[in-house]
Amino acid sequence: MELAGALQLGELAAAFAALPVFPLFDTAYFIVSVLYLKYEPGAVEMSRRSPFASWLCAMLHCFGSYILADLLLGESPIDYFSNNSSVILATAVWYLIFFCPMNLFYKCVSFLPMKLIFVAMKEVVRVRKIAAGVHHAHHRYHHGWFIMMATGWVKGSGVALMSNFEQLLRGVWKPESNEILRMSFPTKASLYGTVLFTLQQTHWLPISEANLIFFFTMFMIVCKVFMTATHSHASPFAPVESFICPVFFGSVSSGHTSHHHDHHAASHEVSHPPPPPAKSKEELNEGTRKRKAKKAE
Repeated sequence: MELAGALQLGELAAAFAALPVFPLFDTAYFIVSVLYLKYEPGAVEMSRRSPFASWLCAMLHCFGSYILADLLLGESPIDYFSNNSSVILATAVWYLIFFCPMNLFYKCVSFLPMKLIFVAMKEVVRVRKIAAGVHHAHHRYHHGWFIMMATGWVKGSGVALMSNFEQLLRGVWKPESNEILRMSFPTKASLYGTVLFTLQQTHWLPISEANLIFFFTMFMIVCKVFMTATHSHASPFAPVESFICPVFFGSVSSGHTSHHHDHHAASHEVSHPPPPPAKSKEELNEGTRKRKAKKAE
């Protein structure tokens, strides 16, 4: 009975891994990507002021991972734009979200139940891209573990890694929002996922690629849908990282305390400025004479 269940699960994973992502899942991926662009401050105004710049930003949100992966592997960064069907589909999604009359399309796709479905479908595409990136790099560099991990990582989170460049197209410069310095959950999950797929590709992880795609996709769907539904930014990896990171990389509590103390001391100095210097005897006498003269008048 257990063997039959395992065989059925294997067949389900194989069928899921063979499921085509174009056009249905790719459409959901483009919808969520362009939605996140529209949420950015000033994105709507920019679309009216400079539609071409808005379209370029939308294409980066949709295809940024392919551009970065091609750059890493020494291929043309515009190679994916030869896929006319995907570019036209992404352009249609961008136009409907930004310019549909009465904002009807945006209202429909941003409706939370619909949005959760699209978010789940986007994670299917993300995991496929991670697996495809690792497989592609393994074909080019058979023993290049780090190249496989780098390629799979940018395939899964290339849009976030290119966020500073995309901000420049919108006329915004926020170096403190660098994704490497402040990794979001999708970026961290893509990094951990690409490690798993690299180990699987090099036969260090005893699991089939189809099963790994299936289980990692389910994990990503559950986490991302829950975070979107609850409007949460807390990472599911935080409890594990809070336990492991201090052991291997040390704690930052002492530096943070001293920084907090310095900040508190600085704010204390600002909130309590030094008293003004005491007036001299001549100034006091002059002030007394003026008050008497004013009273006489």
